[in-house]
Amino acid sequence: MQQHTWSFSTVGGVKRVNLESGSDLLNLEHLDQKLWTALSCPVNNLEIDPKTLALIDLDHDGQIRVPEVLAAVKWILGILNNADDLLKQADVFPLSAVNTETETGRTLLASARVILKNLGKGDADALTVEETSDTTNIFAASRFNGDGVITAKTVETEMLQTILADIINCVGSTTDRSGEQGLDSEKLNLFIEAATAYQKWYHKAEQDHLILPFGARTEEAYLNYTALQGKIDDYFIRCRLAAFDEQTTDALNLSVERVLAISAKDLSVALDEIAAYPIAKIAAGKPLPLLKGINPAWESQMQLFESLIGKQVFAGKQEITEADWKSLVQLFAPYVQWKAEKEGAIVEILGPERVIELCNPNIHQTLFDLIEQDKALETEANNIILVDQLVRYYRDLYTLLKNFVTFYDFYSPQHKAIFQAGTLYIDQRSCNLCIKVTDMPKHSTMASYSGMFLMYCECTSRATNEKMMVVAALTNGDIDNLVVGRNALFYDRKGHDWDATVVKIIDNPISIRQAFWSPYRKVSRFIETQVNKFAAEQDSKVTADATKNIEDAQGKITAAPVNEPPKPPAQPFDVGKFVGIFAAISLALGALGTAVASVVSGFMALAWWKMPLAVAGIMLLISGPAMIMAYLKLRKRNLAPLLDANGWAINARATVNIHFGNLLTHLASLPAGAKINLNDPFTKKKRPLWPIMVALVLLVMGLYYLLWKLGYVHL
Repeated sequence: MQQHTWSFSTVGGVKRVNLESGSDLLNLEHLDQKLWTALSCPVNNLEIDPKTLALIDLDHDGQIRVPEVLAAVKWILGILNNADDLLKQADVFPLSAVNTETETGRTLLASARVILKNLGKGDADALTVEETSDTTNIFAASRFNGDGVITAKTVETEMLQTILADIINCVGSTTDRSGEQGLDSEKLNLFIEAATAYQKWYHKAEQDHLILPFGARTEEAYLNYTALQGKIDDYFIRCRLAAFDEQTTDALNLSVERVLAISAKDLSVALDEIAAYPIAKIAAGKPLPLLKGINPAWESQMQLFESLIGKQVFAGKQEITEADWKSLVQLFAPYVQWKAEKEGAIVEILGPERVIELCNPNIHQTLFDLIEQDKALETEANNIILVDQLVRYYRDLYTLLKNFVTFYDFYSPQHKAIFQAGTLYIDQRSCNLCIKVTDMPKHSTMASYSGMFLMYCECTSRATNEKMMVVAALTNGDIDNLVVGRNALFYDRKGHDWDATVVKIIDNPISIRQAFWSPYRKVSRFIETQVNKFAAEQDSKVTADATKNIEDAQGKITAAPVNEPPKPPAQPFDVGKFVGIFAAISLALGALGTAVASVVSGFMALAWWKMPLAVAGIMLLISGPAMIMAYLKLRKRNLAPLLDANGWAINARATVNIHFGNLLTHLASLPAGAKINLNDPFTKKKRPLWPIMVALVLLVMGLYYLLWKLGYVHL
């Protein structure tokens, strides 16, 4: 086999392979993985159809790796007539691109024509992703679609449709490829198992007459019994306490005070309070009356008890003893045990008669046969799904390759990489290198190694109120006005605008120009801070002293005695004590003046053409170290840590040098040919030039006189 000849380009400081032809793609599996730019990337948060990436992700772990990329390339190139077609990245897939000399190609071409026919476009000769992904319409006209799910359309007859609805009502439904809710074999087996168990359990009650002592009304009778059980048990306990000590009878009965407490209320709405009273009047050893003398809140329940249970179990009795009452426990025991053994409860909502009817094996077999008929078309239906994969790969796969094997889209100014989420506008500039962030703590830790000035922004969609976090790299301009809390505007790749707020900044050099002025800005900020601090301290001191003096004066006026002796006069100022201090200050000022004079005289002694060079040298001495450090850092700015923090596995440096950085962040500039009115009405008015000239002449004369007096200049 002849070895393929690859071509490489040096981009971003790294030699990257060029994928320029179908031949390159056919031989991609032979390219050393050490020469790939990335070895893995996430499925989500990329500017490429996530469904396409999900199809490439064969193990469904949320990451796309090299073997999966190679498998996708090999699959689609085995179907296309011409491998060069994949480089077109076309939204429309022509059916003529399919290689009909292979069995797979012929099968997928037939499936593609079925899709067009089902969509009512039988004469078309091309497909789009929007058409192939519309499975609801593709399978809407098909009775069977190969997914093993039968729907009302599948069963056709009204009787089977009713049966299908009843079964789904019990066990739930499965969504068919047509979008309809239906039934698969798993849920049908679940229903059969539950219905059979329920039928067996229900027949047990028919065989044992003790289980349903009140026939079809046993359930109603038992619910009535349990509703009264606590209240009647309470009644008999009170009666036994009264028999134990008759003096407690009044306390156990309804007290007059409790009645008086609610007598002023509308008793028709106070039944909850009345229900808390005993069910009947308490007396030692007294039986429970069934109808007369019952607490009004419990009358309806007792009447139901009499009609359901009393007339059958306690026929002819007007009252029952505690023993009579306790006999009901044994009477309901078989029923309680039977209820506890219930099986197949999920089908109970259909009623026993309907469940028994649906336990017919013939019905089950009919439904299973329909499911099997649907499954028989599984291969054909899956091929229709594969057509969607084919059209998606045709449109998106080369885009992925350009951002995976090589970072072509990132380093091409006219393109945008799949990890670039949009553009951030802030402080009269636009930042094009914006990446979505899923885990900010992890990302900010890794991103610090990128060497770039980064702004983390919390973005809120103005249309949907959705939130997301993006990190924007600032690679041009200055940083004077960029602080946490600044608001900005973010546009995603679809053109939707988001409100953005800076929540975190990672500080790094942006440009050589910014580094040149940084020492002066630091000194300026230091001086400003110290001046503000000194002014604030002096203001506080003056305010405190004034307040203290006023308070002291008021205190003296209030508390001073009438015959207080006069204070001794203040000591006169002793000049001698401060002679040393004045001398030290004079020496310091003299030394400072001498130093300044030496510098000025040395500068003035230079030839006129050397003076600008001296000023430039001093400025370079101050700014040089910062500029050198900035230059070294700017050369090493690397995108890889930003992507690694998002789940990528970057295999090569992705350098963002100074020139490329200027293309990623655009500064505001006036349009070509724009007219500018320089007359700003709010600009401070300029002073006449002659007073400035006079002041400069006087200053020069003064300096010259000073140097003459010191002997540095001779007339």
